[in-house]
Amino acid sequence: METESPMAELSMVFARLSGMLLSEDGAAGAARRLAEAACVLVDGATGAGVSLLDEAGRRRTTGSTGASVDAADALQYELGEGPCLSAWATGVAQRVEDTTEDRRWPAWSAAAAGAGIRAVLSVPLVRQDRALGAMKVYAAAPHAFTAREEQVLGLLAEAAATLLGSALAPEAPNRLSASLRAALADRRAVDLATGMLMERHGTDAQSARITLLHASRALDLPMTRIASRVLERAPDPEL
Repeated sequence: METESPMAELSMVFARLSGMLLSEDGAAGAARRLAEAACVLVDGATGAGVSLLDEAGRRRTTGSTGASVDAADALQYELGEGPCLSAWATGVAQRVEDTTEDRRWPAWSAAAAGAGIRAVLSVPLVRQDRALGAMKVYAAAPHAFTAREEQVLGLLAEAAATLLGSALAPEAPNRLSASLRAALADRRAVDLATGMLMERHGTDAQSARITLLHASRALDLPMTRIASRVLERAPDPEL
């Protein structure tokens, strides 16, 4: 996408959003159209998605451009780690140059790289100082995104937060705060369980996280339940 200035990029963003009024499908339809816009506007993007809270206060991908985005996002929710969750929790954009080299979210990065995702850019959706969710783009090539793409996605996210904010129920911000507190508690439990497995098996953090993930799938239990069982020292053959 060739543009000459940030103002030109801003014009393109709002031109894309013009007429994107909420219809009967509410936030879900708006999120899907926003994901499609992000995939078009951000150079190098091969997929995009928007994460919000559902009616039960759970984090979910409300709109995306395809199954690969849904799968990558679902893994973040399952593991309790990843660039989208970090952008959402901290209110700060997260950029992954290469999932085969990034060490901030080892288990998720390894799985994403195995699925063909090599670069990620995620920005928070902030309205009136509240993080409503996050918007992200994925790429099949490493180093696909620069500060320029981050600026474009950030501009889109500003407009998206306004659009989506009007579609969310009035109690959504309260659900969001509770959900983020729960997410932080879940992340701490997984981190502690990871440390225990590292000590128990003499392995590194990534291998310990993968062990938790495999146990979660084998026992058909959420990752946080598996982490709790490790902390409670419950005997599990998978661990």
